[in-house]
Amino acid sequence: MTAVSPIHPTAIIDPAAQLHPTVSVGPYAVIGPQVCIGAHTRVGSHCVIEGITTIGESNVIHSHAALGGVPQDKKYAGEPTRLEIGHRNTIREFCTFNTGTAQDGGVTRIGDDNWIMAYVHIAHDCQLGNQTILANNATLAGHVHVADWAIIGGLSGVHQYTKVGAHVMAGFASHISQDVPPFCMVDGHPLAVRGLNLEGLRRRGFSAERLAVIKQAYRVVYRSGLTLQAAVDALDNLHSSCEAEAQADVQLMLDFLRQSTRGIVR
Repeated sequence: MTAVSPIHPTAIIDPAAQLHPTVSVGPYAVIGPQVCIGAHTRVGSHCVIEGITTIGESNVIHSHAALGGVPQDKKYAGEPTRLEIGHRNTIREFCTFNTGTAQDGGVTRIGDDNWIMAYVHIAHDCQLGNQTILANNATLAGHVHVADWAIIGGLSGVHQYTKVGAHVMAGFASHISQDVPPFCMVDGHPLAVRGLNLEGLRRRGFSAERLAVIKQAYRVVYRSGLTLQAAVDALDNLHSSCEAEAQADVQLMLDFLRQSTRGIVR
């Protein structure tokens, strides 16, 4: 039997592009000269991958995705900025990911094991962690940070420079214009906190003891009537009084609150 090439004959791949021999490329895909793609990644039909783009191993990129395009930023003047995509991500149809800008770190970064559904837009300088889910038509404006295990509902928009904490769940059509602390569930326009993402945490193996401490931290921030600074001080006391594993959860909340620049949804 004759071996079938993993590269479809209609695909246009620049000779300077670096593709591992196990990469498969579908019909009519276009891959530019500064693209590097790791082992076992699959590129669907009609995809366009351009710019200084690095894609890791075992990603599945469905048809018509456009990755590595220049930023949608009028200040962009052709600087050599990048897009970096990790391993084992699923990127569905018609997604658009842009490279970074010189005004930030110059790189848009996607981590590992993310599930990114159709028509998702990830703008310049965004930082997406690991194990996230972005449902259909979710849109991240420039400089957005989304931490590990966060879920962004379909048709949701995230304002530029906003941070979404770890284990957050944002419901359908949410308008996210302030930072969302870890572990919270939010939705709506205007955005409102609806409680803790307890079911998600249980599915990820959080013990009853850890959940109890997270509930305490939530009450301090959202149910105590304290100012944000007073709530941070109270969380410091909680951090020093709990077990080591739960301390890490409280520290995650503390770090997020201290580093917030847009203010938290409250």
